[in-house]
Amino acid sequence: MADATADRPSLATRLAFGFGAGAYGVKDGGFSYFLLIFYSQVIGLDARLVGLALTIALVLDAISDPIVGYWSDNLRSRWGRRHPFLYASALPTAGTYLLIWNPPAGWSQTALFWYLLVLAVLVRTAITFYETPSTALGPELAKSYDDRTALYGWRLFFAWVIGTIMTVTNFTLIFPAFATPAIPNGQFNRDAYALYGLIAAALILVAILVSAIGTHGHIRHLREAPPRRALGLKAIFREIFETLGRRDFAALFAANLFGAIATGVSASLSFYFYAYFWGFGPQQTGLITMSVFASAIIGGGLAPVISRRLGKRRGAVIIGVLAGLVLPVPIILRLLGVLPPNGDPLIFWTVFGVTLIDVGLVICFQALVVSMVADLVEQAELSTGRRSEGVFFSANTFIRKSVQGLGVMAASLVLTMAEFPRGATPDQVGPDSLFRLGATYVPAIWLLWTCMILAVSRYRLNRADHEANMAALAAREG
Repeated sequence: MADATADRPSLATRLAFGFGAGAYGVKDGGFSYFLLIFYSQVIGLDARLVGLALTIALVLDAISDPIVGYWSDNLRSRWGRRHPFLYASALPTAGTYLLIWNPPAGWSQTALFWYLLVLAVLVRTAITFYETPSTALGPELAKSYDDRTALYGWRLFFAWVIGTIMTVTNFTLIFPAFATPAIPNGQFNRDAYALYGLIAAALILVAILVSAIGTHGHIRHLREAPPRRALGLKAIFREIFETLGRRDFAALFAANLFGAIATGVSASLSFYFYAYFWGFGPQQTGLITMSVFASAIIGGGLAPVISRRLGKRRGAVIIGVLAGLVLPVPIILRLLGVLPPNGDPLIFWTVFGVTLIDVGLVICFQALVVSMVADLVEQAELSTGRRSEGVFFSANTFIRKSVQGLGVMAASLVLTMAEFPRGATPDQVGPDSLFRLGATYVPAIWLLWTCMILAVSRYRLNRADHEANMAALAAREG
């Protein structure tokens, strides 16, 4: 395996580093696309309670995520700062993810709420112990301005592709297999989700172990932790706030947070739109979801090109604006009465094409932004004297999990404002409810997307700044 100190990581390193993101991709897909509809429409838990449970879990993440990041920056072990977390998180992450899709039958609303809340906290904490240290390897594996964008493009590629494979498996194999005369659409059969949970948990376990083992040989080339210090919790959080308390990070944090909420709303309601708004069956939904494979190639390949030609900030603004404009186009056309009735092939191909393009733009945007976070590591090291990848990427992990917390909460509010009937099958929802759903969704998405673009435009670190920071650190170490 190539030396980790090289400016450009080897293909094997990129594949191992990227493949590990499949664990988060599977978990992210399940929480974003299926958790709300599973607990509210299949299990019968009030959608507001689902959103509340995930929001409470998010508040706890705000405390645990930076602690895990700081811990991984300072852990001293024979396996370095990051890898002990990777290995230790594998079984807990897979096990808790399996349990969340198997709630007990016959429980009350209150009991189901507590079950979901406890499991959501455990799943999100376990994945933090993997995702934050794993992602924090990136700035050491790739040091140049553009190679970092390419490396995180690989990571996002695998996150989307592996997560999508699991989602497509649901719609093309699992849901159809669980269709019965009593439940014609297997998507509303709880037994289908039990099988999904088992397969998804196994895939999470494999992705974590492959990435940990595949990057294990680089441990000897990575930075060692600083000498042990006796610090109290107050001093630890003071150092965390010192690391994160800079304007460029605040801009990215705000942009990522608005983007995560928007993505969470879109993802949580996407299958509501597929099943209720457009009248698609599981096979059609599976085909649309499969378009993400092409989207991942487009987004992952486009990101380094945009980075080289436009720079990361300017490129993120342009790509973000395009993605926000494209996203709700089919819904707007339906609300205006331009599209034909459901069942016309034009409906399917319009939604398919828009999804393919928009997700590709979103992946490109995400790769640029996460690479911008990586470039802050050297800037912070110059001012604090500490190498704090884990702290920075703990914030990134927290933001990504906002998709399932604030995003699902916002999605549940959209459903409430639209007076969408709880526990109803597609044939039981009238046109007035569907119109209200679309008319509420579009302005909410555009508002969140606009806030995201305004925030990312405040980021100032560019290529010249990054190269100057690298040169200054090299001179200091010399």
